[in-house]
Amino acid sequence: EVQLVESGGGLVQPGGSLRLSCAASGFTFSSYAMSWVRQAPGKGLEWVAASNSGDNSTSYADSVKGRFTVSRDNAKNTLYLQMNSLKPEDTAVYYCSFRQTRGQGTQVTVSS
Repeated sequence: EVQLVESGGGLVQPGGSLRLSCAASGFTFSSYAMSWVRQAPGKGLEWVAASNSGDNSTSYADSVKGRFTVSRDNAKNTLYLQMNSLKPEDTAVYYCSFRQTRGQGTQVTVSS
């Protein structure tokens, strides 16, 4: 059974940083692309970033490019999202995603 467990969210001031983690199990993590998505209050899901498996390439939504960095540790079956220069509009529940499966999410609130 695929399981994804996110952690690392919290309350941070504008301009601050957070690092999210996603512990994955139930599949061969190193063989698959993984993504981060988010859902802001009252809005739909928004794709944020992806980490590909074969060439270790990454991709980002324009809204986070240059501020967020996605990475993975295949030995630990863990996906990360380093978020810098956070803005109030980054406030959302952040989920890691594998195919159609998401974890329970972790809340990120950016506010002064």
